[in-house]
Amino acid sequence: MQIHQIRNATLHITYAGVKFLIDPWLGPKEYMPGFEGAFNSQVRQPRTPLPLSVQDAAKADAVILTHVHPDHWDEYAAAALAKDIFFFVQSQTDKEIIEALGFSNVHILSEQGSPYQGIMLYKTPTQHGRRETVKPACLSMGMPYDAMGVVFKAETEKTLYLAGDTIWCPEVSQSIEKYRPDIIIVNACGARLLNGERLIMDTDDVKALAAFAPKATIVASHMDAVSHLTVTRQDIQALHLPNVLIPQDNDTLSF
Repeated sequence: MQIHQIRNATLHITYAGVKFLIDPWLGPKEYMPGFEGAFNSQVRQPRTPLPLSVQDAAKADAVILTHVHPDHWDEYAAAALAKDIFFFVQSQTDKEIIEALGFSNVHILSEQGSPYQGIMLYKTPTQHGRRETVKPACLSMGMPYDAMGVVFKAETEKTLYLAGDTIWCPEVSQSIEKYRPDIIIVNACGARLLNGERLIMDTDDVKALAAFAPKATIVASHMDAVSHLTVTRQDIQALHLPNVLIPQDNDTLSF
């Protein structure tokens, strides 16, 4: 298994010989404004450049899009990807959005498991910020709330859990208890709304996760790129958690 940290939540995951592209946000540095209603809306994003060409980032056997927020999917990815690439999404709504862009091979990932080239992929639930407060705020801004996580299982590989855009919550702990992943990728920049609500994991969440799953290797992703971050790679490093890895953009981890 290889995890290539590209930028933000954009990854290449090579698993059991299959190369997956995760959440392709491929536009150039600062091409879009910050998010209204969130921290640092005056800061343009991505804060960092794409560390490889759009064409190289788009090279994959399949795409997994955890949700359609504009820091996970953009027009640059839509233009670069082959329209017949195998494409996993979380819902019928997201399927229709991607198909409207001309993609013809779009599939909804199942909680019961979706097979792909000898791999079983399982959709897992998330809380993209506390559901009772963040969901209404997202809807008021015309932005969908839901996101998904994904578990990868194959006979020849360790079990991988891509937690997705989520805070530390019962849905995540239950997924860990159910699948017992060896590797857990978490989105950990502590992105926040103006009301202070975090949308994804912050340092306290990462500490809680590391304590809950001490035998798992945790990979901190979704770092240093969005306008509304409140946690940096240096902040995660300062926690001194022995089971947490913090790849830089364009780093590749092998397991």
